[in-house]
Amino acid sequence: MYSDIRRVRANNHSTSCGLRIANVWLLLGASLFSSPAPVQAQQPISRVDLDQAIELALAHNHALKAVRTQIEQSQAEEITAGLRPNPVFTADYSFLPIFSPSAFDIPVSQNPLPQEFDAGLSYTIERGHKRQARLRAARDLTSVTRSQVSDTERGLVFRVAQQFVAALLAKSNLEFARKDLESFQQTVSLSESRYKAGDISEGDLLKIRIQLLQFQTDVSSAELALAQSLASLRQLLGYDAVPADYEIIGDLAYTPLRRNKEDLQALALRLRPDLQAAQQGVTAAESQFLLAKANAKRDLTTSLQFNHVSGVNAASLGLNIELPFFNRNQGEIARTRYAVSQSQETRSAVEEAVLTDVASAYEAVKSFEKIVQLYTAGALKHAQDSRDISEFAYQQGAASLLDYLDAERSYRATQLAYRQALANYMLAAEQLREAVGTRELNH
Repeated sequence: MYSDIRRVRANNHSTSCGLRIANVWLLLGASLFSSPAPVQAQQPISRVDLDQAIELALAHNHALKAVRTQIEQSQAEEITAGLRPNPVFTADYSFLPIFSPSAFDIPVSQNPLPQEFDAGLSYTIERGHKRQARLRAARDLTSVTRSQVSDTERGLVFRVAQQFVAALLAKSNLEFARKDLESFQQTVSLSESRYKAGDISEGDLLKIRIQLLQFQTDVSSAELALAQSLASLRQLLGYDAVPADYEIIGDLAYTPLRRNKEDLQALALRLRPDLQAAQQGVTAAESQFLLAKANAKRDLTTSLQFNHVSGVNAASLGLNIELPFFNRNQGEIARTRYAVSQSQETRSAVEEAVLTDVASAYEAVKSFEKIVQLYTAGALKHAQDSRDISEFAYQQGAASLLDYLDAERSYRATQLAYRQALANYMLAAEQLREAVGTRELNH
């Protein structure tokens, strides 16, 4: 019995070994001949800072992607502008006896109608360097389009930064509201103990509980503001760029501006893409003017034709050109000349707008900087010291409830106003970055 069992085990062992070897060969064959496994898609970033948010928006924003296709469209128009005219092939067979059916019974040699067959090629030679003028005008328009797309990117970057600062403000207000609620809940607990001990009246306890409702409402409002800010920011970043529960990294902060207004204006005149587009628009308008003058030249059509008439073969050459007695493209030449003047005036107007934008944003930064410094110079500390003193005095029974609540409201209002001042300063700095056309203002 045991020998049979061993024999069965041996057979099973040999069978299992064979199966394992076969599996190894199958795996090796699959690894050699099968296609590589597809790379898993990168997971969306769950925590982003401002720089990452800008990068994600530039890579995933669908509205920007749609605008960028204008560059490819303009490049396709360059291809069209550089194309040469197609040659024209013509052929004809004349004098078919369709109204004399009996003629088909007559031998070809005795057919009274002459046999005529013609075949030829014609080609239009563009004069006045039209093709070169078209191609130059199309390339100039592509340059303008690139600068306009860059200007769209500049606007998107500002909107992302603006919404990110709004989210930072909502996040900071929420953190403060939760911290303030936790602190006031301790005051409520202490007041309930004092009420039980008979140190305060029931009316004072009710006032404190009503004030607690305000703190709880502040938390709910701050949560809503943060959720809405994150949703708006996600729309700019692209819904596929971040998950629904993503978080932002960063805090409201004050970074002083070290460059003066004149340096920033000079930098903006070099970097602003809308000004570059206006400058390139002058070149494009001049190219259109040269194209209009080239189109005034009449094209020459040449032809070469083979003729077969009654058994005789011959060839013929032909030239065809329009005589410009009346239409010499005068209207388009005049229009494009005025368009050059228009583009020059537009460039000057954009240049003045750039200088105005920088000056306005610079003054806003300096104004909000003074407000932030007023808070950091002592207003914040004074409000907190007043609240702490009033809270301690109330807990010791040395101050009235109204004095404590008034100090608490002043502290809360000061903290919220300081956070708003920081957000305003950061928004003004982002506005200045957009006006200059770069994010590096202190370099």
